[in-house]
Amino acid sequence: MSRSNPPLTARRRLAAAISACAATAMAASMALAAAGPVLAHTGHGEGGHGAASFPYAPASRAARAPVTVDPEEAATLGREHAEEHARTRMAVAGVGEYPQTTRTERLKALTASQAKANASFDAAEFGRFQEYFPSPDFAAHIAMLPTGKVLLFSFERIETNPQKEPAPTDTIGAANAGRAWIWDPAKGTGAAAFTEKKPPVVNMPDGKNEPRPAPFFCAGHSYLPNGMLGVFGGNLGGNGGTGAKLSLVFDPWAEEWYLNKDMAVGRWYPSVVTGADGRQVIMSGQSELGWGTPTPVVERFPAAAHPVPFDKAVKPVGWGVDKLATEAPFKWDYPHLFSLRDGKIYGLGRSVDQQWRFDTAADTRTDLPDRPDMNKAKPGPDGGEWRRNYGSAVPLPAGFRGPDSVLVLGGDRDDPNTYRLAGGKWNTEKPRAFGRTQDDTLLLPNGNLLTVNGAFDIRNYGNGPYNPNADLKYRQTELRDENGDWKLGPVQRLPRGYHSNALVLPDGRVMITGDELQQLANDPDITDNNNGSIEIYEPAYLHQGSRPSLGLVFNPTVGYDEKITVSTSTPNDVARAVLLAPTTATHSVNTSQRHLELRIKSRGGNFLELQAPPNAAAAPPGYYMLFLLNEEGAPSKAGWVQLKPAEAAAAGAGAARAGAKPEAEAAGD
Repeated sequence: MSRSNPPLTARRRLAAAISACAATAMAASMALAAAGPVLAHTGHGEGGHGAASFPYAPASRAARAPVTVDPEEAATLGREHAEEHARTRMAVAGVGEYPQTTRTERLKALTASQAKANASFDAAEFGRFQEYFPSPDFAAHIAMLPTGKVLLFSFERIETNPQKEPAPTDTIGAANAGRAWIWDPAKGTGAAAFTEKKPPVVNMPDGKNEPRPAPFFCAGHSYLPNGMLGVFGGNLGGNGGTGAKLSLVFDPWAEEWYLNKDMAVGRWYPSVVTGADGRQVIMSGQSELGWGTPTPVVERFPAAAHPVPFDKAVKPVGWGVDKLATEAPFKWDYPHLFSLRDGKIYGLGRSVDQQWRFDTAADTRTDLPDRPDMNKAKPGPDGGEWRRNYGSAVPLPAGFRGPDSVLVLGGDRDDPNTYRLAGGKWNTEKPRAFGRTQDDTLLLPNGNLLTVNGAFDIRNYGNGPYNPNADLKYRQTELRDENGDWKLGPVQRLPRGYHSNALVLPDGRVMITGDELQQLANDPDITDNNNGSIEIYEPAYLHQGSRPSLGLVFNPTVGYDEKITVSTSTPNDVARAVLLAPTTATHSVNTSQRHLELRIKSRGGNFLELQAPPNAAAAPPGYYMLFLLNEEGAPSKAGWVQLKPAEAAAAGAGAARAGAKPEAEAAGD
């Protein structure tokens, strides 16, 4: 087949790409593994779905080779731009399609290599991978809901070939749409366990007049105190990734999406955190002007004109945001945000010199010291400053009063070190076995850390961009104990990098999902509706004998510093009680994680009295999983507890007494 005369279908795809001027993303996404990345339109930066890898590599031979330029394109677009289109046509002609046999054999090979690699790992020491099953969504975004279900959301795919970009980043119109599903673990792993929850239909301001489900992928999100999920930003389409002004709430109780008033600015790749006052603080993200225009505007939801929603019955529909006077001029997207013990919000940017503390009550920003991992020898995409890629950051457990430090790890494939910010100072902590980006690190009920997922780079697993073949090490978990020591653990089935996700389930297991490229590359049937997959990891504490039992939580809505009464059929086995905040995450950014010890104030028969955290700075209002643990750190199944300010908790308790069934909640044995 002549490279200058690709098949009709390829020409049609190419024509559409040229009409949208989308040659940039297409060129990198269609590069063959052997040829390396085809870099075109490099000004788009590394954040877009179709962008080249970060840090930027030199152009491949395909990008430097002479090409035949269409004279009409050269006259219309200019010689350089026309050359980029010509290189794109070469890539389209050379890639071909991705056969089902390759997907099937790849998954078979990964399954076999996982079994071989994990044969020597003792489950009682390292845990084990137990289940792997299909999912209807890519799960670029996840949220553990206080109903025990998991929300998965992403985008409608535009491609099934994992050597091409599946996300509609540069697409304008109806194809640029979001989607969402709920997985109910109580219903198992089959099709009946998943329910579609379509986002609201919106008519985006893209000039197309094509209403579609809200394209909220690559948004930011955190929880409201009433258990609902606030989602902010998304994709407007075009210009390498353009920020949408979308503001939505997902109600886990009614299982509905609510559309709110637009934000003041568009945001693509923003971060969101819930503060001690229960309001959500929104920072960063590429603006409505497109890639390369991160907004410094800080917004807050709900606006001061609206009350903080503590109760399920309060449905924030049509609410608005307000702006803070203080700005957050992050140069790069998805900064890590945390509300720590002092009630302040810590914004840890990807650039070493963009580390700030925000006081939202006083509306001020304070500089923090530079993170100590600066590598002046490593260039950025334009030869400028180096910065971390997407990687983990976790607020470390610190007892009863809430976290006062953050561990930053991941995001640099060449740096295995971990960096702790505490007391306004940075310290270099014990390293992991190797550096990785796109990783997800979780707080477990026992306070230890678990790292899953990871990659060499964006869309790169060690063998070139858009090559699904992955180095085995990126499939290997790592575990951090209470002393801060790391050890390598068992291997997950799929490599999962960009858009990977993970969360702790109420039964103590870990759900792992995400990374649409790998899910498409290993789909056992690309013609069905299940293009995603979920894998379950069972931590070692589930393989160390009996676990404590948590029965009823008699007052699951409780004020700060008040008593929480629970029942247990194993009172002699309970050594600790903890609260673990549920996870909502995307792009290795997880602002909701939190681990708190609870004082056991009294024991009587099969009943325990626990003391709630002292204040909202220790634990922002909202829903938490309550675990009982034995001396070895094995947790019970969790019950749910909602923390509220005293006046809100009293109002909720009064409403329950006046109206309805008791609030006591059973966790189950």
